[in-house]
This record gives sequence, structure tokens and C-alpha cells, in this order.
Amino acid sequence: MVRTAAVSECMHRSPLTISESASIAQAVQIIVDNKLTGITVIDEHGVVVGVLSEIDCLKAILNSIYNDGDPDHRLVNEFMTTKLNTCTPSDSIVEVAQSMLETQQRRRPVLEDGKLVGQVSSGNVLWALMEYSRRKA
Repeated sequence: MVRTAAVSECMHRSPLTISESASIAQAVQIIVDNKLTGITVIDEHGVVVGVLSEIDCLKAILNSIYNDGDPDHRLVNEFMTTKLNTCTPSDSIVEVAQSMLETQQRRRPVLEDGKLVGQVSSGNVLWALMEYSRRKA
């Protein structure tokens, strides 16, 4: 395996999170206002329990529209992805990039000793890989 930068070199250290009991409308507002592709979901104890993507939000909104529902009354935990793919600050960005391609998930919560310490997106990884390739040349 090629030795490249670690996740710690390109992750967001203070990622936005949302409670699993928040409404989809609240989640959409945060995602849109902050130009995110998704957000990390936490429980009442601050433990990471899922990820909510833009696609998850689209499903939730369409579900509400088709069922005469209200996105203000649909909860994040109904639509979030609970099969977590996480990484650690010391993981290689190449390995994280490969995992993102395999799972088609564009973001990873970064955990250290079970605690959320950051988040890395496909954009962060892309930037880091480009920087690595430039330094190599």
C-alpha cells in the first residue's frame, strides 16, 4: 500500500451534527445552509448512531409529499443510514477513498476511542490525494 497522508491531515475537526430525534426539516435546513452533502447523527449521549445524506433527505421529503405528511413531523432516525462506515485520524486517505468508492458513501465520521473527533468528506479526501500527487511529482 502506498503511504499517503492520514485522515487527520484533511478532516474537519468540529463537524456539525444533528440529533436522531430532530425533524427532517431541521436537518435539511442545516444541510442546505451549510452546503453539506450530509450530516453525522448523534443520540442523546452524543454517541454517533448514523449519517443522514442529501439523498436520505430527498427520500424523506418525497415520502412525506406522497403520503400527505409533513417533514416537520418526520424524524431523522426514520431515514438516516445506520450502517456506519467510520475511520480514525490515523487511517490512510487512500484506504478511506477506496472504501468511499466501494460503499458509495461520501462522508465518514472520524472516531477516536469511540468519540467523534471529526468528519472527512470525499471532497476532503480528493483534495488530500491531489496534494499528495503534486508533492510526488
